[in-house]
Amino acid sequence: MIAQRTLLASAVLSALATLSHSAFAQTQEQTLPAVVVTSTPFNSDEGAQILAPAKVVYGDELREKLGNSLGDTLSQELGVSASAFGAGASRPIIRGMEGPRVKILQNGMSILDASSLSNDHAVGGEASTARQIEILRGPASLLYGSGAIGGVVNIINDRIPTVLNAKPTGDAEVRYGTVDHTKNMSLSVDGAAGDIGLHIDGNLRNSDDYKIPGDVSLSDPSLGSGRLPNSFARANSLGFGASYIQSWGHIGASVGVNDDRYGIPTEERSFITLKQTRFDIDGLIKEPFGNFESLRFKLGHTDYKHTENLEDGTPATDFKNNALESRIELTHKPMAGWRGTFGLQTENSEFSALAADGSGPETVPLTKTDSIAGFLVEERDFGPFRASAGARLESVKRKPDAVSGLTQRDFNLGSYSLGGLWTFTPGYGLGATASVAQRAPAIEELYSNGPHESTATFDIGDNNLNKETSRNFEISLQKTEGLIRWKANIFQTRVKNYIYGRTDGTTVNEDGVVDPIATNNEFLQRFWSQNSATIRGAEAEISYNLRGEGWSWRGFADTSRGKLTDLDNLPLQPATRYGGEVGYRQGGWRSGVKVLHAQEQDKLASFESFVTPSYTQVDANLSYTQRINSNDVTWFAIVKNLLNDDIRLSTSVLREEAPLPGRNLIIGVRTSF
Repeated sequence: MIAQRTLLASAVLSALATLSHSAFAQTQEQTLPAVVVTSTPFNSDEGAQILAPAKVVYGDELREKLGNSLGDTLSQELGVSASAFGAGASRPIIRGMEGPRVKILQNGMSILDASSLSNDHAVGGEASTARQIEILRGPASLLYGSGAIGGVVNIINDRIPTVLNAKPTGDAEVRYGTVDHTKNMSLSVDGAAGDIGLHIDGNLRNSDDYKIPGDVSLSDPSLGSGRLPNSFARANSLGFGASYIQSWGHIGASVGVNDDRYGIPTEERSFITLKQTRFDIDGLIKEPFGNFESLRFKLGHTDYKHTENLEDGTPATDFKNNALESRIELTHKPMAGWRGTFGLQTENSEFSALAADGSGPETVPLTKTDSIAGFLVEERDFGPFRASAGARLESVKRKPDAVSGLTQRDFNLGSYSLGGLWTFTPGYGLGATASVAQRAPAIEELYSNGPHESTATFDIGDNNLNKETSRNFEISLQKTEGLIRWKANIFQTRVKNYIYGRTDGTTVNEDGVVDPIATNNEFLQRFWSQNSATIRGAEAEISYNLRGEGWSWRGFADTSRGKLTDLDNLPLQPATRYGGEVGYRQGGWRSGVKVLHAQEQDKLASFESFVTPSYTQVDANLSYTQRINSNDVTWFAIVKNLLNDDIRLSTSVLREEAPLPGRNLIIGVRTSF
């Protein structure tokens, strides 16, 4: 087996080498295009984001990293792991922070799904039709929520056009994956009719149970091997948008629908059906009045529902979220040297997780949430020093249905951030940020008291939970110009009243009691608790010529450790990782090999027992772009997990019984017009 893996890796590397006829002939520095980060208040380029450390995944890089879920797509970014709850549901985990501590946006507005509540819930946004995906932290994250302690992920699909195209433009792609027979088609088109900008996007994906390298469980071979049972995933999405565009700005609207169905790879063999309809309005007025550059207002409404079904198709629990979010932002011109954005955000929602037949226990009672927040983010240059500051004040009210007998909770939150960047020589920067962020307990953390079929847990909330308060500090050093670039970050987060789920090993029936008949005790009790916590970590990477022609390479590493004050380690902590990649680009050819190694993760919480083994993941890609009838057509092949390693993520609830897919050859064609 080792010899076979070595031969496979050698073959790929040899193929890459044959593409080079001028290996290191490139000696002149290339000018790389700036990437605009739309989720920052100043639309800064990616290299300027030391105060809100950002990564923008776009273009060929996004297409090569694209997975069946948002978590899978971003899982190898610096400091980012994934919850990996099968192929259908995987959410980004940033620096060991997950769930409600990581805000997921679409075009700058909250997704408003149920993915932050539990790892088995899919994200209601589609990466296949995205133009770019942004990851940011720091002062700018206060624009979007006090609870975004871990960071913000923004999916940009430009569903509401902001420019008029002289002729239709867009992208279309078809791809097939061997590990699960994935068939994926996606389309995104922009056009115009007079002063009206038009947009349409859609995605169809269908995948079967995926192949795994060995046994389902490392400790119980009787659970099977070959394929991971019930790991299928189907996802369909469709979106339309239109806007009226003039020199003064634009106003537009869009509608999008998602229709998903995916399996939960546990012994219960349950599956989830998900439907979401979303409406958005977006308007921008340039130079609205006085000393202001722009006035922007947004409105988003989501009607979300997913049903957790038993293996035989019987509906068990309905999760519903009907939510409305509004935002208004004013960006002012420089005042006393400061430029910035301030505004208001509101959110009103009705959420519930109730028995589908109306007779069983309530997993989460119908709960109304009303929140209103004011925010401000400012920055100013003092010669080679740039200062940035942000503040957010927020009021959150959670009101459970009176029938539940639970009490309303009100939370007043205050979050603040301050940072500075010293450009001590052109292209080199030293920065530091300090912040205090507060988060209100989520609905399920307060009011859960029922069975959760897909996770096989009986969740018990605590109506007396206090708000979380985190104190964060980070130091960054980076080089942002030239062929060779690098950055290094060290960080520490101290959280008072950190909320987490813990178990004591007790199993109960669907009514939450221990049944004398052991076979009826199907659910593991999970309690929401609080304790003080500290997370420390570091990240570093160095790269050469990542976006230019010729050879390129990159090395990277990240590590973090989270500890509870009285109970040792935080649960589901990411493993220490390091790796590298090498690529070559010439004319229409593009190729690369990436190696990521994760160390064994034995830093377990007091109630965890499974030590996640180390793994090495090798991915490779090869593509060729040609011009056909004024259109760019790209033929591509991607191999993921080339060595067919047994990969289990320490951040996954299912790490003991659901390894990631084995070797996967993805082939496809993409056209841009």
